[in-house]
Formats: sequence, structure tokens, C-alpha cells
Amino acid sequence: MKIPRAWQRMLSGRRLDLLDPTPMDIEIEDIAHGLSFVARWNGQTFGEFPYSVAEHSILVEQLYSTMNPKSPIKWQLAALLHDAPEYVIGDMISPVKSAVGPGYAELDNRLTSAINLRFGLPATIPATVKKQIKKADKISAWLEATQIAGFSITEANRFFGTPPEGVTLPVELKPRPPMEVKADFISRFEHLWG
Repeated sequence: MKIPRAWQRMLSGRRLDLLDPTPMDIEIEDIAHGLSFVARWNGQTFGEFPYSVAEHSILVEQLYSTMNPKSPIKWQLAALLHDAPEYVIGDMISPVKSAVGPGYAELDNRLTSAINLRFGLPATIPATVKKQIKKADKISAWLEATQIAGFSITEANRFFGTPPEGVTLPVELKPRPPMEVKADFISRFEHLWG
């Protein structure tokens, strides 16, 4: 019986095994490129370009760093990379993740561990840090929902929570060309990792 292929060839030339990913097969250029072309909200956003996971990741890191100004740089990097596995598995909206079941979470966890190790982070981010990153992620989702995904404020408050008082929120989100976002993602990564 033929074994199905479970690896993907990356533009860097790396071959990433999705069932057994290793840190050696992960390159930031591949992550940045993939995330810049993966659309959030299943592409259901206003604008000339889809709002990418790379753009979302930059926003989450910005919000996390603003809310946690004394946070070590490694956790800012963790915030930037919080959705990095989506460069190969895509951005599934929550209802689809629920329908797929625990297999999706297992795949995501394997990739996250390999990515974290590749860039000097612990395989598993501490729960307290993950909680703070998730808070920034929910604020980002609220901003995206209300500004570019067609949600009313009431709907966004119900699904993502009301943004906390005193957090400086970006004035306007505007989806940008993928290659521009890719360059910004790599620049922010280099600033944090370098």
C-alpha cells in the first residue's frame, strides 16, 4: 500500500514533514512568504487585498508588546510567531477547527514546537505568556472583525470580548499587498531575533 505524501517542498528548498517537523527544516522566509498569502476570515474582508495572517501576526505582536512593555523580547517573538504553523496548514476559522476535531490541534502543536525550537523559544510557551498573547489575539480579532470583516461592534463584543480600557488601538486596518506585508514581517522578526 502506498504511503501518502505528508511533506511539503518550501521555496527555500526545505522539505517540511508535517507529521514529524524538525527545526532544521524551518526558515523564516518560508514562514513570512506563506503567512503573507494566507487570508484571514477565509478571505471575507473588505479591501483590494485579503487581510493576511502575516499582517495579523504583526498586529498581535504590536498589541502584546504595548500591553506588556516589560516583556522579554523572546515573548514578543513568540507573539509574532503565534500563528506561524498556518504558513503550511492555512488559517482555519474556529467553526472549521471544531469540525475537524483534535487532529488539527495535534498538527498545529507539532509545527509550533518545531518553529519555537528553531528560533530559540521553548517548545511549549509558558501558559501565562500564552494567555497574554491570546488576549492580544482576541483584541486583534475584534479590530479586524469591526473594521474589515463586516461585524457589528455588538457581534464582535459577543464573540471576541470588549477590548480593555486603556489599550491603544490602531486607528485603521487596511489590507496590503502580500509582498509588502512579507517584508514587514521579516523586518520585525529580524528586529526581535537579531
